[in-house]
Amino acid sequence: MRLVNLIFPSVLLVLAICHSISAFTDGLLPNGDFEKGPNPSDLKGTEVINKHGLPKWELSGFVEYIKSGHKQGDMLLVVPEGAYAVRLGNEASIKQSVAVTKGLNYAITFCGARTCAQEEQLNVSVTPEWGVLPMQTLYSSSGWDCYAWGFVALSNVAEILIHNPGVEEDPACGPLIDAIAMRVLYPPKRTNVNLLKNGNFEEGPYIFHNSSWGTLIPPNIEDAHSPLPGWMVESLKAVKYIDSNHFFVPSGKRAVELVAGKESAIAQVVRTTPGKLYSLTFVVGDANNACSGSMVVEAFAGKDTVKIPYKSKGKGGYKRGVLRFIATETRTRIMFYSTFYAMRSDDFSSLCGPIIDDVRLVTVRKP
Repeated sequence: MRLVNLIFPSVLLVLAICHSISAFTDGLLPNGDFEKGPNPSDLKGTEVINKHGLPKWELSGFVEYIKSGHKQGDMLLVVPEGAYAVRLGNEASIKQSVAVTKGLNYAITFCGARTCAQEEQLNVSVTPEWGVLPMQTLYSSSGWDCYAWGFVALSNVAEILIHNPGVEEDPACGPLIDAIAMRVLYPPKRTNVNLLKNGNFEEGPYIFHNSSWGTLIPPNIEDAHSPLPGWMVESLKAVKYIDSNHFFVPSGKRAVELVAGKESAIAQVVRTTPGKLYSLTFVVGDANNACSGSMVVEAFAGKDTVKIPYKSKGKGGYKRGVLRFIATETRTRIMFYSTFYAMRSDDFSSLCGPIIDDVRLVTVRKP
C-alpha cells in the first residue's frame, strides 16, 4: 500500500509535466488576447511597470495596457475583440516561450493597429529568424488588420518576440496589439493531379474565429518560411487569406484575395520539362464582401500570360480561367495579380479585390 502511495504521486507528476510541455498546435497563445491583465500594483496609469506584470508575457520597455475606449488626446482607441490590448512604445517588446515541435513549420497571426505615425512597423522574431512587418497601409476601415508570419522551429521551444523598433518624439507612440495566435503548418506536396503545392490554399495561417477581416500575408514573403506554404508574396503590398466562415470561397474552406492591384501578387516556382504543354486552371471570383465592379486577374506562366475579366456584384460568385503554355525552362514561375485597385462599396475605404482559388497545373498532350 505504501509503495502504491509513493508511486501514484510520481506518476501524476510525470503526467502533469508531459501535459505542460506538449507542443502547441493551433489557437490563441496563453493569454494571447490580453484579457488577463496586470495587478493594480503593476500599473502606473496605463504603463505596466513590472516586466512580468502581464500574465504569461515578459515585457521590455514602455508597454501600456489599454482598455477599449481609452482616449489619447482627441483620438479614441478601439479594441476590436474583447476589452483590452497592449501598446508598444519606442523599442518596447513582449515575449513568450511556447513548446513546439522541432523541424515543423509554424505561422504566427496577430492583430494590430497603428496609433501615431504613418510609418509604424513591428519586428516579429523567433530566434534566429525575424521579419519586419510594415503597418503603414490600412486594409480595413476599422484601422485594425491581422497579419501572419512564418518560421521553422529549430528547437522544441520557440521564444516569440514582438518588438516595436520605432523612435518617435512621443515615447508612448506605437502600435496596438490585440490578439496573438499560432498554427502548425504541414507543407503540402505536389501530386499527379496538381504540380503546384497548396493550389487550393487550404494550408495557411490561423484566422481568428471572431474576426471578419481575414489574415494578411505581408509583402516580400519567400517560400521557405511563408505562412502560406508553397507560395511567395512578390509585391509591395500584402495579400489577404480568407475563410468560408466569413467570406464566399469557391472551393474548400480557404482562398486568397488580391487586395492591392498589381502591388498584391502571389507566385510559385514549379518544375517543368522544356517543350511540354501545360494547362494552368484557376478560379476568379469575389468574396461576398461588397467588393463590386470590374475586376481583372492576370495569370503568368513564365512569359505567357492571360487576363481573366470578372464583373463583380460583391455578393459572391466566380468564373474559371485557363492558361495553356509550352514550357521553355526546367523551372517556371506561376504568378497572379489583380489589374485594378478596388474599395468595398459599403465603406469606400477598405481595400479589396478578386479572390483566386483552386489553382491547378497539369501536363497535357499536344494536339
